[in-house]
Amino acid sequence: MHNWSLIFRRNSPRANIGDDKVKSSGSPKRRETLPLSYSREGITSPAGRSRVTRSELRWSNEDRRAASSRQDELKLTSSTFALTGDSAHNQAMVHWSGQNSSVILMLTKLFDFNLNSVTESSLWRSTDYGTTYQKLNEKVGAKTILSYLYVSPNNKRKIMLLTDPEVESSLLISSDEGATYQKYRHSFYILSLLFHPEQEDWILAYSHDQKLYSSVEFGRRWQLVHERVAPNRFYWSKTGLDKEPGLIHLETIISEGQALYVTCKLQNCTEANKGKPFPGYIDPNSLVVQDEYVFVQVSTGGRPIYYVSAKREVFTPMKLPKYTLPKDLHVISTDENRVVAAVQEWNQNDTYNLYVSETGGVFYTLALENVVSSMGHEGNVMIDLYEVAGIKGMFLANKKTDNVVKTYITYNRGRDWRLLQAPTADLRGNSIRCELPYCSLHLHLHVSANPYTSGNIESKDSAPGIIVASGSIGAELTTSNVSMFITSDAGNTWRQIFDEEYSVLYLDQGGALVAIRHTPLPIRHLWMSFDEGRQWNKYSFTMSPLFVDGLLGEPGEETLIMTIFGHVSHRSEWQLVKIDFRSIFNRRCTEGDYQTWHLHNRGEPCIMGVKRIYRKLKPIARCVMGKTYSVTMTSAPCDCTEADFECDYGYERRSDGKCTPAFWFLPSSMSRSCTTGTTFINSTGYRKVVSNNCTAGVIAEYTARRQHCPTQAPKGLHLVTSEGKLTATLGTNVTFLVFLEEGDGARTSIMVDFGDGHALTYSNVSSIEDGVKHVYKAVGIYRVSATGENRLGSESVVLYLHVTCQLEYIHLSAPFVAVKSKEVNLTAVLWPSQVGTVTYIWWFGNNTEPIITLEGSVACTFSREGVNTVTVQVSAGNAILQDRKTIAVHEYFRSHLLAFSSNLDDHNPDVAEWRLDVSRVIKNSMVKLSEILLSALNQNLVQFTLRPGVQVTVYAAHLSAAPLVDTSENHSGSAMLMLLSVVVLGLAIFVVYKFKRYIDLSEMLNYFRPPWYSSV
Repeated sequence: MHNWSLIFRRNSPRANIGDDKVKSSGSPKRRETLPLSYSREGITSPAGRSRVTRSELRWSNEDRRAASSRQDELKLTSSTFALTGDSAHNQAMVHWSGQNSSVILMLTKLFDFNLNSVTESSLWRSTDYGTTYQKLNEKVGAKTILSYLYVSPNNKRKIMLLTDPEVESSLLISSDEGATYQKYRHSFYILSLLFHPEQEDWILAYSHDQKLYSSVEFGRRWQLVHERVAPNRFYWSKTGLDKEPGLIHLETIISEGQALYVTCKLQNCTEANKGKPFPGYIDPNSLVVQDEYVFVQVSTGGRPIYYVSAKREVFTPMKLPKYTLPKDLHVISTDENRVVAAVQEWNQNDTYNLYVSETGGVFYTLALENVVSSMGHEGNVMIDLYEVAGIKGMFLANKKTDNVVKTYITYNRGRDWRLLQAPTADLRGNSIRCELPYCSLHLHLHVSANPYTSGNIESKDSAPGIIVASGSIGAELTTSNVSMFITSDAGNTWRQIFDEEYSVLYLDQGGALVAIRHTPLPIRHLWMSFDEGRQWNKYSFTMSPLFVDGLLGEPGEETLIMTIFGHVSHRSEWQLVKIDFRSIFNRRCTEGDYQTWHLHNRGEPCIMGVKRIYRKLKPIARCVMGKTYSVTMTSAPCDCTEADFECDYGYERRSDGKCTPAFWFLPSSMSRSCTTGTTFINSTGYRKVVSNNCTAGVIAEYTARRQHCPTQAPKGLHLVTSEGKLTATLGTNVTFLVFLEEGDGARTSIMVDFGDGHALTYSNVSSIEDGVKHVYKAVGIYRVSATGENRLGSESVVLYLHVTCQLEYIHLSAPFVAVKSKEVNLTAVLWPSQVGTVTYIWWFGNNTEPIITLEGSVACTFSREGVNTVTVQVSAGNAILQDRKTIAVHEYFRSHLLAFSSNLDDHNPDVAEWRLDVSRVIKNSMVKLSEILLSALNQNLVQFTLRPGVQVTVYAAHLSAAPLVDTSENHSGSAMLMLLSVVVLGLAIFVVYKFKRYIDLSEMLNYFRPPWYSSV
């Protein structure tokens, strides 16, 4: 049984309810309720088309005769119920549980698109298949605003309602199909839920702050699993593949460009219990866990590398044809133990190429080029590929060639494709001249966003061979002159059934079809066919015309009850019209009502290696097949022919159908299996199409043989870091991954030289599948090499790894005073001193153009007197630090070395600002004595008050006459040794005081001590 739920909207644009490198286009739906979009006037197709012109339905001549014999209008058994008081509500969610249950739940709400929240809601419940409804607002709380409805996929009696988080964060839980509820508060804002595929009470909840929670009590209690989890990148374990049912696969966010693939236990996700199946970082939003496969993406040098793990084994790079350079990849399907992937290559913009793999998901061959793609309403990529239900191996695809889109069909999983033969006559019975390949039938392949409403194309497992779709006839697919077409023989022949778009639903497992017109106008009729669309009867389902907003059928393929949701006017309440089709069937079907149908492709009965015979209802039978009916099918294997085999990896199909090696592929390389074992598959250039069940015939000629690997020299050695980067941080583990494309991996030793005097040797490749770890203890650029060697030869590969550490501090060493037009040396001192590759950017005064150097020192001159500012910026990795100094430039000055009384040390706080304040005090004390300054210094007459009671005496460092600093060209003395400068234009005091205190990091003194600082 299926859970039937849908959401539809009225009088509003399409809204996003909740929140999906390697991407999955075929992953299971994360919610039981899915969106259906429609316009204010009525239903619109998924392609967004709606017709406003009135048109008359055209039938064939036989249909006209059948219709003309009817005098009275045919009526259906129906009842209408109005949801009183909800006229302002513009969204509705419906759940019809099935399982022989007559209960229907409906949540209507008013969604304010300006506030982006729900402001009103009502909950309705029916226990008679939708004849009447009861309003349950009082049971859930009159003031409670509900925003979403969830249903356990394993027990449809268990219902969960989410309150609007803007008002309160609560869950309302029911275990009796919504009859009674219990409210539970939670402390986080739920964005999405993921139910366990088997355990009915196990749920994962994703919050708005990227946290993942789990519950094993159907939401009554929650436990934090992990923080910083990527949205929609968490998955339940799969029975038979994972070690335990409570395992969770998730992608955690490390930084903007890095993520990790982690596995966690449901109730114990600690660091000790975490698994890391992939050794290294992956690209963000790239984890896909689907059936037995796991996919991740790692970008190296701007180019993505895609990895796959089959049956939870070691990850292996996916092998696309050599010169396929993908810029985007989507996993379309993982059914039948093989992968179908859509790859957008370097020269494609709006199309993708389809590739298919063998069972391991590693080696891919081209199935179809230039398949059309489009963007979905939520920004997701939609590929125009449709898998036909009920017929294994049958697909339809829209291919773009020379800007023309045409529809193709395959019966053998993409091995062969052909155009669709157009109908031979139109609705009027006029002949249609449409000759292949210049003219054919083309179909729109968009599937409805909700599985319980009709899209552009429909097929059912219970009705094999019947496909209903909208499309056009001609040289290409168009969006104008769209009609409805049907095939009842699996695409061999097609008939036109309507000249406008209709929603078509299957009743009674395909025994009858119901069609409702896509129109913005109110309607009161629908159409029914009991003979696979050959003849249609018109029925009225209501007395007053209704604007139709959505449809919902009874759960299960045996649908006989349908509900139409609509409104009489744009401001009226919801009108729910229940239609019971059981009254138009007069009896149960018997064996005499069935006939056999042989599946074929243009007369060829062997499809996917077997002949299949189905049981179908006769066109003249009008009876109910019921819930006990099953599609009885007999099958018999066919002898294998060349058509049962596709080209193997590295081979391409020629115009004569033969598979030959591509120009880049050497069949003798044996690269696919000899790296890990002692045998390999010696390909014939062909491989059997996956799920093909043919036997005997040419199977021995085309099947690859397993042979012992001859020992060969290693070839294709790869060395990369697990993060795909060429940088590493000092003191952290660096993981190197080594891959060998060709050679006997079991007998090839691998030596990894880390470039810092350390090296490791391994006996074979398989012993380092998890990578080789190493920690660097010094900054630098290291030449890392790996060498593979056996008795037949060797091969080496090299990478250069930049080991860096974080720059923490920069000090600009510069003189306080300089002579005009005389060279001055400036030095940037770093801590730590070795941080890797560093760029220095120097700014002088008001210059707008900096000087950029790779050295930490620069010489400069100042051409004008005054105070000049020098700024240096240092760029190291992702850090940029700067320091700034001011230099007084004078044409002439004299300097003298000063000393201070010892009591100054007792009051030194060891900060730079203190030295500046002291220099200002000294200047104020000395300015009055400028003319007799040196004499006063020698006589200890210069004093200043540091603080009350603390008098500091300034005296000359040498009691002899103060030395003069000669500013002429001939003097070799250093002006950088002054503490006191006497200049022509005035007096300037610069204090450079040697601190007698020491800090814990004694090395800091060496880095920050200026070059003019002498030791005492």
